[in-house]
Amino acid sequence: MSTANYLIVGSGIAGLSLALKLAEQFPEHKIALVTKSNADESNTKYAQGGIAVVQNSEDDFKKHIEDTLRCGDGLCEATVVEKVITEGPKCLQELIDWGAQFDLNAQGDLDLGLEGGHSENRVVHHKDQTGREIERALLFQMQQKTNLKLYDFHLALDLIVVDNQCFGVYVLNEKSNQVIPFESDFTILATGGIGQVYGHTTNPSIATGDGIAMAFRAGAHIAHMEFIQFHPTALYQKERASTFLISEAVRGFGARLRTKNGTLFMTQYDSRGDMASRDIVSQSIEKELKKSGEPSVYLDCTHLNMPDFIAHFPMIYNNCKAMHIAVEKDWIPVLPAQHYLCGGIAINLHGQTNLKNLFACGECTHTGLHGANRLASNSLLEALVYANSIFKFIANATHHYERLSVTIPQWKSARGTQVNAARITTIKTDLQSLMQQKVGIVRNNFDLNQAQKQVATWQQELAKLESQHQPNKAFYELKNMLNVAWLIIKQSIERKENRGGFFKEN
Repeated sequence: MSTANYLIVGSGIAGLSLALKLAEQFPEHKIALVTKSNADESNTKYAQGGIAVVQNSEDDFKKHIEDTLRCGDGLCEATVVEKVITEGPKCLQELIDWGAQFDLNAQGDLDLGLEGGHSENRVVHHKDQTGREIERALLFQMQQKTNLKLYDFHLALDLIVVDNQCFGVYVLNEKSNQVIPFESDFTILATGGIGQVYGHTTNPSIATGDGIAMAFRAGAHIAHMEFIQFHPTALYQKERASTFLISEAVRGFGARLRTKNGTLFMTQYDSRGDMASRDIVSQSIEKELKKSGEPSVYLDCTHLNMPDFIAHFPMIYNNCKAMHIAVEKDWIPVLPAQHYLCGGIAINLHGQTNLKNLFACGECTHTGLHGANRLASNSLLEALVYANSIFKFIANATHHYERLSVTIPQWKSARGTQVNAARITTIKTDLQSLMQQKVGIVRNNFDLNQAQKQVATWQQELAKLESQHQPNKAFYELKNMLNVAWLIIKQSIERKENRGGFFKEN
């Protein structure tokens, strides 16, 4: 048994910023941060674009709020939108105070980028590696805190819940394969996205929806799982599932989308052309690909000032070069790939779930900010603001918290032979293919019902395997992915109208 005052699951921007604030506020308390891979491996690390924050006199909160509401297509919660956007500048300054370095213009002010759906330049960035820079700064600060302990290569398996109250998490030590109960006064899920459920995703291999699946199994409310954001411009690589992202900021810089024969097609679908919001651009590309039968469309950067392009997007330029794509003369093959989940664990303005002392923040949550479609670069902003909201609520609650004496149920696991690794890999691959084909950008109820039956069959098979064999990390991740897939399919079937990133033909 391991105990802590505060247990945080996930080491992205949400989990790390919350952990730092708690460590600074309560130096006598113990903070445990559990993460399933290296400390810096998270969806945050791969965020290229930046953080959308109102920063100058040409912009204002009203414009950012209107852009967010428009992108969310009528399903944003106005109170949440106002909260996140107005609290953004303060949270950004805290990040800068922690040492995160963002690009400056010639005047020494923050260099603000433009992305799809935004009416003003307001994206604060560090080249095309913003997330990596944020992770670097936060992890450096974390290492200075003696009351904050990070458990890397520890996979959270299930929440410890007694009488609708969360008392911590069962955690798998991946090196020993031993399950350890982590008991805590307050538990916070900051577990990121679900990208590996799909065959093409910009998310890293860790994005298996663990927090959402755990919360769902424990009885937490899960909402808006049908709203999957597909990034329109992922680098097309025939044999790769996780694919490299070509940032939306590249189109903000002036790149244009073309078909194989060179046609500029986006103005046929939206008056904003290449700078339309992600749902519009992804659906438009999908339609063009279905018409042509081609595997990709192309992003044309050949007309741009190349020294400036390389200075702004060095990682993109070098990755393309490694794939034998010379950006100065070659069009970049791109296609939509799963990028972000707009729904998740339902939380209130304080980050609370419906389970007592269980909180959540970041991509694993449904706050109401994104509605039917996330506005570009609003996600890192949301993670910072909600981590801060949870901190303020917990800091106040800590002063009158009394630890209850409860009996933690024993973790039950079969003690037989190891589960068959090849079978787990096969189901995972087949699941990714199923979701890509039947639960993608454009859906229909016939495909969704077929997919639901198949996922249920796999879930039954895994339940039998779990009862007879000793599971491992790959097994638990697949179990979580199937839970997440089932939720996406179920809520897709239930939704009757098309909004934002959700499009169903019948």
